[in-house]
Amino acid sequence: MDMAAHPSPPFVPDSLPLAALRARWTTLAAEAAEANAFYAPDLLAAAIDHLAGNGPTGNGDVRLIEAQADGELIGLLPVTVQARHGRLPIGCVANWMHDHCFFGAPLIRRGQEMAAWRSLLAQLDAAEWAPHFLHLRGLDAAGANAAALEALCVEQGRGRREVHRHDRAMLRSDLSADTYWDTHVRAKKRKEIRRLQKRLAELGTIEQRLLDDGADLPRWCGDFLALEASGWKGREGSALASKPDDIAFFRAACAAAFAAGRLHFLRIDLDGRAIAMLVNFRHGDGAFSFKIAFDEEMGRFSPGVLIEIANLYAVQDDPAIGWMDSCAAADHPMIDSLWAERRSIVQYRIALHGKGATRLRRAAAFALAGGVERIASRMKGQE
Repeated sequence: MDMAAHPSPPFVPDSLPLAALRARWTTLAAEAAEANAFYAPDLLAAAIDHLAGNGPTGNGDVRLIEAQADGELIGLLPVTVQARHGRLPIGCVANWMHDHCFFGAPLIRRGQEMAAWRSLLAQLDAAEWAPHFLHLRGLDAAGANAAALEALCVEQGRGRREVHRHDRAMLRSDLSADTYWDTHVRAKKRKEIRRLQKRLAELGTIEQRLLDDGADLPRWCGDFLALEASGWKGREGSALASKPDDIAFFRAACAAAFAAGRLHFLRIDLDGRAIAMLVNFRHGDGAFSFKIAFDEEMGRFSPGVLIEIANLYAVQDDPAIGWMDSCAAADHPMIDSLWAERRSIVQYRIALHGKGATRLRRAAAFALAGGVERIASRMKGQE
């Protein structure tokens, strides 16, 4: 089977039942060369169930490409067709990153990186539905996927261009939480945080908790949705609670991740009421910080900073979590002041081959996109 899709209409494959598909993906996720909680089967299945029709294309055309070697699944890449490539009216295939997906590395079995990419690209080369080129977003520039992809493109004489790069905060350190806090956070900021914690404690009973009982999960999800919607995201319509499909995805993703042992959910309560909450998803020895919510009326106590400090201690004191990706925007003033490490996130444009007129058309589109970018860059004085 070259193409597989999540077993939800119209993507039901005839050859494998639901249980077998999820078992294959779960095994692959456990042996992935590069962790990506967003493409692990729990979050990916929830996203396709509830968000596949809500992306830029709006037609639910998410395809899951499987790479195999000797009947063994070695790669999984969700893709979708996009009508535009940035500002250019040129269609392309892109790895699927919905509004709540913050990392785009495909799941590739450790030790099979080159073979997996060779299969994935060959399938896209042969796909009549795949226009022009592949746009890969949200990859780690220093990750296993980027390294194998670069090597394969050189081997095959396949065009590859870096489209964009930015750094975002990452937590990766062997230091204890106390030592990390003292080493990487300015003394003045530490003093101010202690003052805020003391003032907040004067208002009532403060409790920090990490979710450990599945029976509490529905209530925690409801508390998070309400807390996030109470702030600026709710007013602007970007909160999860603003869209029924986003609510359904969030609840399904949290439930599936908890069942798989991947959910890392924290909260700070004041007299039993949540004033800050943070949702992280784990994969392998790492984790991805997904969403944060806090009571903006308590803004003078910086509850968002306080829960990030609680998260710092939860991560550094947990030997099972080796690192955490902030999934934050570049130059984020709050998290950048707390976490010292950085992760370079890149986008690539990868040439697709083919036969006859298809190959010529794809080559022309790849060259055109690169030419337009070079002209735009020169006009901005960057070259």
